[in-house]
Amino acid sequence: MSSKQDMDLVQHLGELRKRIIWVVIVLVICMVAGFVIAKPIIKYLMEAAPDISLHALSPWDSVRLYVNVAFIFALVISLPFTLFQVWAFVKPGLKPKEQKASLAYVPFAFLMVLVGLSFGYFVVFPLAFLFTSTITESLGLTETYGIAQYFSFMFNILIPLAVIFQLPVVVMFLTKLKILNPNLLKKVRKFAYFTLVVLGTLVTPPDAITALIVAVPMILLYEFSVLLSKRVFKKQLEMERAWEEEYGEK
Repeated sequence: MSSKQDMDLVQHLGELRKRIIWVVIVLVICMVAGFVIAKPIIKYLMEAAPDISLHALSPWDSVRLYVNVAFIFALVISLPFTLFQVWAFVKPGLKPKEQKASLAYVPFAFLMVLVGLSFGYFVVFPLAFLFTSTITESLGLTETYGIAQYFSFMFNILIPLAVIFQLPVVVMFLTKLKILNPNLLKKVRKFAYFTLVVLGTLVTPPDAITALIVAVPMILLYEFSVLLSKRVFKKQLEMERAWEEEYGEK
């Protein structure tokens, strides 16, 4: 029995190793593609603040920027493949219906990453930059930014928001595992609101208007997660009721 368990463990580790290797290969390929299109991406992202001049303050700034942009591009583009590999790894332990349902999380998670990045770039970043520019102007300072600091400021807003926008996916998954349910989510609603507002404040300047603009979508995102949890939980109850009716009679 112990020998069989050891063999199963070795097989699982071998399967995990194979999946990780494929993820790394695809990530490297996407990163190579990222280097090819990094320049137009950088040019586009710089248009978010057209009225300032950006400078390279170190010989490595431009190289580091290319690497960072290519890597972030690779992470985003390879995300569906990475999630698919995760799904393929856990697939044998799922029922046929669960396999089909969990596979739907892959495109949904990718979509929510894109929504989070778009919300950060088109809404939060301009407001945050406007706030900081206003403070700079009020102090009589000239805006002269290093390109590394500019993109660091931008990525520190975009990436956390992309992660926060995974909340509906995480809630659906945990509901599927019966760790969460809509009733529990309703009970902790006030605490969740407070946590999301704090997280939203951490990725934005200490400006009440910007914080409010970020907090409202965060709260709506939580309520959307509750609705999705209700849907998953309802299907679970229906399946359990059908199972009890079928096998209870027998």
